[in-house]
Amino acid sequence: MIKRFLTLAALSLFAAAIVAMPVSAQAQDATSTNAPAAPVKHKKHDHSVFNGKLSAIDTNAMTLTVGERTFEITSETKITKDGKPATLADGVVGETVGGAYKKDAEGKLTATSIHFGEKAHKKKSDEDAGSSTNSVAK
Repeated sequence: MIKRFLTLAALSLFAAAIVAMPVSAQAQDATSTNAPAAPVKHKKHDHSVFNGKLSAIDTNAMTLTVGERTFEITSETKITKDGKPATLADGVVGETVGGAYKKDAEGKLTATSIHFGEKAHKKKSDEDAGSSTNSVAK
């Protein structure tokens, strides 16, 4: 009886070793052949957005004011009006304006893009609202 028990215990240990061996080999292969993946750094947005009514434009100082904020305009600033290229002088005080800007360490706001007028997709969706073939009659 003891001999049978010892044989059974030895066979059980042998079976456990065989089952565990492929898992251990796979773990070693994974760590030895594959370098650890470098952490992915997500690019943080380096700009903020603004929108509102245009309060003032100064083409000499190359600035525009929306509400209480004044944005400096550079040669890198992309300006559009109604979806088409424009200049700072194309802006009209009181019209809708939006865009993106960067804030430097000194607190200066520099516009990276400016969009005068309504957004192009809003106008298109307003025009298409009455002609939709997918609307449901109520």
